[in-house]
Amino acid sequence: MTDLGGLFRAAGVTGFLHAVDLDTGAEVGHDADEPVVLASVFKMALLVEFYRQVDEGRLDAAERVTVMADRHTPGATGVSAMADDVTMSLRDLAYLMIAVSDNTAADALIGRVGLPAVNAMLAAMGLEETWVEHDCQDLFSSIVEDAGQREMPTDPAVIARLRALDPARTSRSTPRDMTRLLGMIWRDEAASAGSCASIRRLLGLQVWPHRLAAGFPYDDVAVSGKTGTLPTLRNEVGVVEYPDGGRYAVAVFTRSHGTAQNQPRADAVIGTAARAAVERIRG
Repeated sequence: MTDLGGLFRAAGVTGFLHAVDLDTGAEVGHDADEPVVLASVFKMALLVEFYRQVDEGRLDAAERVTVMADRHTPGATGVSAMADDVTMSLRDLAYLMIAVSDNTAADALIGRVGLPAVNAMLAAMGLEETWVEHDCQDLFSSIVEDAGQREMPTDPAVIARLRALDPARTSRSTPRDMTRLLGMIWRDEAASAGSCASIRRLLGLQVWPHRLAAGFPYDDVAVSGKTGTLPTLRNEVGVVEYPDGGRYAVAVFTRSHGTAQNQPRADAVIGTAARAAVERIRG
């Protein structure tokens, strides 16, 4: 039996994991109830509340909005990296928010959905350990304020004082809460059946193959998920689906002991640990 703690230690990280069979409830955990920083994983909860409001008729998924170039949130992907004003539908903003973790797209959606609504939804679902503290702009503003610089810090003394890395002061959850939310999405409980199908489709379009998906490099195994990244933090939550019908929600959160911006071992251990946990469940 693979030692999950040993895998994390060998990768130079502190790791937190929960994996569960969505049909039998069989589970594997490693510090699964410890508070963790969500980083961009919060966008999955925002996506669910967006589609719930569409279900209720409070939002039109096809509504077109214009994001002005001078209102972009920092980020290296999607609208955040574009030079000009962009007009697109709310559902296309949702696609960019998930597929490439576009921060500007997320903040544009938050402007229509509202963070209080996201947190009310999480509470109503019984996800009591999960809270979205701020949008992406406020998150990055706090990093600039705490670090005293606009570049992402690598100095350990600076990183130690970032509120964005403290679960008590930023968007937070636990691995177990995140697999519960994934289970609700895959069982059509988080929103209408049509909306849950749309959410699953978007999570399946995420472009990053180097974390959760790296642990399941098979053409007949589908991996859908959402990553999150901040200095020293590498996360991913998602669902792994096998050709025999097995469905496993997995949430892996890591914090690196080193402060370099490139953390290939931290990226890789997410997939390695997830596969070990799923294989343990599958027996």
